[in-house]
Formats: sequence, C-alpha cells, structure tokens
Amino acid sequence: MAEKQQQQKKDSPGKSGTATVKPKRAQKTIPKQKPPQMLPPWKVLLHNDDKNELGFVIAAIVELTTLNEQDAKQRTVEAHETGVALLLTTHKERAELYKDQFESKGLTVSIEPAEK
Repeated sequence: MAEKQQQQKKDSPGKSGTATVKPKRAQKTIPKQKPPQMLPPWKVLLHNDDKNELGFVIAAIVELTTLNEQDAKQRTVEAHETGVALLLTTHKERAELYKDQFESKGLTVSIEPAEK
C-alpha cells in the first residue's frame, strides 16, 4: 500500500491522493427573440407634368430605381394618361430619398403610406 501512495505522489506532485472534480458549468440559455418587424410600406407616386418629355422621364426612372425600361415606360404612360402612377413601394426613408432624387431632376413625385 505504501508503494501505491508513493506512486500517486509522483504522478501528481504537490497534491494529496484525493481527486478533485471540476464543477460543471451552467449552460447559458439564450432568450427567444421576437422576429424583426417590417417597416411600414410607403408608395412613391409619379405625377404627370407638362414640362418633361416622356423619354426624359423614362430615363430618370431607369437611372434612379431598379425598374427596367419597359416598366418605366409603362408607368410614365400611366402617369401621362391618368395623372399619377405608382412607381414602387418601399419604407419611408427610402421613399423620401426617391422623392428628393426625382425632384432634383425636375420631376414631380409624392409619397404616402401604403395601405396594409
């Protein structure tokens, strides 16, 4: 038996023959998060005017939005014939940016909340 104790002392210098058990770490629980809420939608409306040519309006729409030329032409003609056309729907901050960009080109655009 004395041999066993000496062997234990050699294997773990400075420690007695008793084993120490590390306490288990508590598992962290991550609280469930609410899904992100969508920003309320806003309409960007193009209004007809008598000062800009159709080609200029179409080019401006293609330049400032993700609409292709065919969609831009369709909306331009709709605004020309009815007085107003929905260009796109986005969140308020981007709608305001579009409004400012179109107005800087001399086009008449308004924004309004989209109905849900």
